[in-house]
Amino acid sequence: MKKYWSVFLVAAICAIPAFSQDPRYANKLSPYVASPVHVVDRMLELAKVKPGETLYDLGCGDGVILVEAVQKFNVKAVGVEISPKLVARAEQRIERAGVTQQARVVQGDLLNVDLTGADVVAIYLGTQLNAQLRPRLEKYLKPGARVVSHDYPIKGWKPTKVETTDGKQAHLIYLYEIPPTKE
Repeated sequence: MKKYWSVFLVAAICAIPAFSQDPRYANKLSPYVASPVHVVDRMLELAKVKPGETLYDLGCGDGVILVEAVQKFNVKAVGVEISPKLVARAEQRIERAGVTQQARVVQGDLLNVDLTGADVVAIYLGTQLNAQLRPRLEKYLKPGARVVSHDYPIKGWKPTKVETTDGKQAHLIYLYEIPPTKE
């Protein structure tokens, strides 16, 4: 049995470079990992989401943040997701929740989205991807906009607040605020 396991392991390791160079996966920037609802709720509370604001969830996965934000804070919510399967799941969640007038999902690459209208941006991406996203956040977000990141910091930015959640597995939540422009 050990012999077969080692053959499988070698085959899997050899497949990694092929997978990473396959153009079908070139823009899949971060794996999908669902955020627990208690973490989502705390992210939204920490960002002080207000009714009437617009929230963007970059890499929205199954849309849980979108639905929670609309239902609990009465915001407009826009999700950006590259995976067609996850876009379909998020759209189903939005429809089941009855919030199709306030929430929508755009299939696309989060590094190409215009964030001009965002008051709050929610992310659950790795530190390296956060670094790639940072120039877009700086370009598009207006003073007073907030960025809330689950588990991973944005290098080069100083968080306004960092909080650790309670529970079986602790999660970090980073809150960043876009400073006023200097005149």
